[in-house]
Amino acid sequence: MGEWLPWATAMQRALFGPGGFYLGATVPAAHFRTSVTVAPDLVANAIVAVLEHVQAELGSTSGAPVDLVDLGAGGGELLAALAGTVPTHVRLHGVDVAARPPGLPPGVTWSSRLPEVDVAVVVAHEYLDNVPVDVVEVAPDGAPRHVLVDAATGAERLGGPLTGADTDWIARWWPLQGAPAGTRAEIGRARDAAWSEAVGRVRRGVALAIDYDHLLAHRPRGGTLTGYRRGRVVAAVPDGSCDLTAHVALDACGAAGQAAGATATVLIRQSEALRALGLDPARPRPADAREDPLGYLRALAAAGTAAELLDRTGLGGFGWLVQGVGVRLPDPFRRIE
Repeated sequence: MGEWLPWATAMQRALFGPGGFYLGATVPAAHFRTSVTVAPDLVANAIVAVLEHVQAELGSTSGAPVDLVDLGAGGGELLAALAGTVPTHVRLHGVDVAARPPGLPPGVTWSSRLPEVDVAVVVAHEYLDNVPVDVVEVAPDGAPRHVLVDAATGAERLGGPLTGADTDWIARWWPLQGAPAGTRAEIGRARDAAWSEAVGRVRRGVALAIDYDHLLAHRPRGGTLTGYRRGRVVAAVPDGSCDLTAHVALDACGAAGQAAGATATVLIRQSEALRALGLDPARPRPADAREDPLGYLRALAAAGTAAELLDRTGLGGFGWLVQGVGVRLPDPFRRIE
């Protein structure tokens, strides 16, 4: 056995420490499937639709600079798709702890921290689920206690009781009073802080978080901390060999965003959001196969991909937290409110 650590500490080291999963030689995208890796062009089209609504709301459609920031940009797949879509006055910027990926268009800038921006759309696609969390478990005496983990093996044991801000967060966002022994929760304070910082750096625009999520009325009793390796779920061992992820309490992040200056908020499923932004999963007409066989096959493949993004039991079930900063939300989301 090695050193017993709180889960947030172990997760931080395993993902972002020296040789960690996101800083090592491995290619993280090879280990899990996301909307951006499945259909970067379709996701990019949806983001561009949000951008166009923001520009129209601000009266800045005539070439005034607008920043489109990908927070947690990873391999740059979304930025590469956006580079071929957005007009020249839109400045693309990637933010990630990892180095700039090779092959990105030269006009895309890159940094390890989110810059302050004036007019912007900030997208955090599967970013918050990797922000480390501490794990809490209800002990046999009914009190919630921190869970400690051995980074080398993934073995766990109970640590000390909750105190201070952790106690307050659990009481507000993941209540455990009266829960049976063994019930787990994940403390999302670091996610709230990360999202608050992102929203706080936007003067005018929209901040959009897309992620695995859960809401207050339906928190999972066993928690959600999971490992992924080569496309498969594996034990969550914080040794740097696998991705570590936990679903996001997006409602708590939304409250943090409002405290940081968001003036409008919508929280919906990806299936609703993409349909509102114009994604159509309709299959082509069979008659098209005779008139244009190759075009028919391309349209059929596109329809299948769109259907995957909209599937409520899969990618379509992801949560979208959409927050306006100094602007009304784009029309599609105002209609959903």
